[in-house]
Amino acid sequence: MIQSNIEKSKWLPITLKEVKQRGWQELDVILITGDAYVDHPAFGAAVIGRIIEQAGLRVALIPQPNWRDDLRDFKKFGEPLLFFGLTSGNMDSMINHYTANKRRRSNDAYTPGGETNSRPDYALTVYSKILKDLYPDTPVIIGGIEASLRRVTHYDYWSNILKPSIIKETGADLLVYGMGDNPIREIIKLLEKGVPFSSLKTIPQTAFLTSDSIPRVKKWEDIELASHRKCLKDKRSFAANFKIIERESNNRQAKRLIQNVYGESLVINPPYPLMSEKEIDQSFDLPYTRLPHPKYHKKKPIPAYDMIKHSINLHRGCFGGCSFCTISAHQGRDIVSRSEKSILKEVESITQMVDFKGYISDLGGPSANMYKMMGVDQSLCDHCVRPSCIYPSICNNLNTDHGELLNIYKKVDYHPKVKKAFISSGIRYDLFLSDNKKRRNDDYLKTVINKHISGRLKVAPEHTSDTVLKIMRKPSFDLFKKLKMKFEQINKNYGLNQQLIPYFISSHPGSELIDMADLAIESKKLGFKLEQIQDFTPTPMTVATVIYYSGYHPGTMKKIFTAKTKQDKLNQRLFFFWYKRENLHKIRNLLDKINRPDLLDKLLSS
Repeated sequence: MIQSNIEKSKWLPITLKEVKQRGWQELDVILITGDAYVDHPAFGAAVIGRIIEQAGLRVALIPQPNWRDDLRDFKKFGEPLLFFGLTSGNMDSMINHYTANKRRRSNDAYTPGGETNSRPDYALTVYSKILKDLYPDTPVIIGGIEASLRRVTHYDYWSNILKPSIIKETGADLLVYGMGDNPIREIIKLLEKGVPFSSLKTIPQTAFLTSDSIPRVKKWEDIELASHRKCLKDKRSFAANFKIIERESNNRQAKRLIQNVYGESLVINPPYPLMSEKEIDQSFDLPYTRLPHPKYHKKKPIPAYDMIKHSINLHRGCFGGCSFCTISAHQGRDIVSRSEKSILKEVESITQMVDFKGYISDLGGPSANMYKMMGVDQSLCDHCVRPSCIYPSICNNLNTDHGELLNIYKKVDYHPKVKKAFISSGIRYDLFLSDNKKRRNDDYLKTVINKHISGRLKVAPEHTSDTVLKIMRKPSFDLFKKLKMKFEQINKNYGLNQQLIPYFISSHPGSELIDMADLAIESKKLGFKLEQIQDFTPTPMTVATVIYYSGYHPGTMKKIFTAKTKQDKLNQRLFFFWYKRENLHKIRNLLDKINRPDLLDKLLSS
């Protein structure tokens, strides 16, 4: 169907024709993304584009530009007056492209039809270098998760080397880390006041490289990290760096980090204070169409969009602090929640969509049940540097009451056009099982099981070994057993026959063959034949990846074993499938090697 000019103007322009239809002769900002353009608050480029538009600037988007031809996509709008903004998309481009075994993936969920090859490996570096060649005098800002996780010296699993800050490799002028809403608003405000781009050195949540003296900021203290060269020579220095980086990323009184990178100074300014409810609502309430751009109408569906088009994100951030997870490194440890009004407004928008059949696919967030959870006494949180609010135990100052979340569920359920709202995001069961002080926490699991799942509840114990779980910063497997008992009792009470699906990881730092044998035995005792499994993938900016590369735990500086070779990883993965006859001989040989043939009897016993 041919879209009218009026319909197309609802989206940010992505063609020169659409720019001219708006009467624009030039642009203030050009954004480039490795994802298809979906005008939805779950797609970072759309959010930043709408914020820039709201500021009154002329902004256009270039989704998935071709980097292998004559570069016409990069040239079609010419030079913007203010800057280029780059993101590789909603995923790090290397995680998007490769499995844990470094095999090329056969699909890309952020591209029509799931087709691959629509973005390059190390997309930010490729995009930025092209722009710096074409327009050397125009500032380039990099942001999104790829920039965020690679903002300092980091281990890159796919090239198997320690890399400097991505700002060095890209040649970009400024890096925005974390959620970019407030940094981009401040950048625009200062540029419109006439502040030269080269003077944007003191904006929170940004990083830059400089050969000049570093501007002093009275309210900031500085910490000097071990240099990139020192990290290359000494893995212990790299591990020690990360302890500081993680601490300051989660510190509300964070210090400015400075690192020498081949003679230049990498400066990472402290993050912004927590967004207020009003600020996060402002970002979610922008005039999104919630649809892919009309250019995709004749193309195959965009899988990632189909997954989230009828879902609602209630909050940002996660205070779980899992060692293998990048959420807190990008979105932050503290929870920033939307208002009930903003959430219900989005529910109403979804119910007006032409393909809405009455089912909301997810009422969730990075962790589904952390909505509105924060410190009872915020002044204590202001000086806390714990990487997790719930490990090794739930903080006494953390409000874990699920009441406000249950109230949201109830109000969504009451909407006349909503038949059912599902909870598809991961649930932290330790929040309602470990804390019995809150009456409504017991109600939470009952409500989810009875009203908000479709036959299956997926949770992530991740492992069974206490040794591995300690490194992961996850609760004891005994807590999962408690969840299973409650799940089955609630199903029985309501006359339901639903499944509990656990999620496990193999080859995580600290996990040895004996631990995987324990996982197989424990999961078998509980009656599981595992489905939701994954090999550990080292991603930048996580404790587990630092351990994988350096061999040291950054918190204790103790040596930790990690399975690294392809064969070692396959051996660990084998224990997930103990029930397959063709695996028994291999498992027997592995257990013989570690002098534990007795464990095979436990696996085979009825």
